Amino acid sequence: MKSPSQKSPVMNPEDMNAAFAEAYNSCDIGNLLALYEPGAVVINPDGCKDQGIDLIRKTLEDLFRLQGSMVSKNIYCIPFENIALLRAHFILNTVDADGSPIQIQGHTSEIVRKQPDDSWLYIIDHPFGADQLRETEPIS
Repeated sequence: MKSPSQKSPVMNPEDMNAAFAEAYNSCDIGNLLALYEPGAVVINPDGCKDQGIDLIRKTLEDLFRLQGSMVSKNIYCIPFENIALLRAHFILNTVDADGSPIQIQGHTSEIVRKQPDDSWLYIIDHPFGADQLRETEPIS
């Protein structure tokens, strides 16, 4: 399910996290949604499971409200047949309500699946899956 605004499909599972950051930085919800299978699962900031594009859209729209800039580096990719387990470290730089810079960072856990066109899409996305949820940290 490729969005018309998505630049190109992700052809290597180890590129998913960089593609997510690029899609986020584009400020285009279509670019982010194009990285998910229609029945994918995202764990939202409350720790609840959002399944399906409509619920995922709401969670991602909330992420866009931070109006930040993201970098995400793949730590590992463990492929097995048509799926892969990923872990990444992300940093999201934004500002708080007072305009002071803050940095949100964490380690993700995701599972992606190879599609019939050989591209890869998220089936499970847990943004803080390798970390305990933590408060935002001021930039020093």
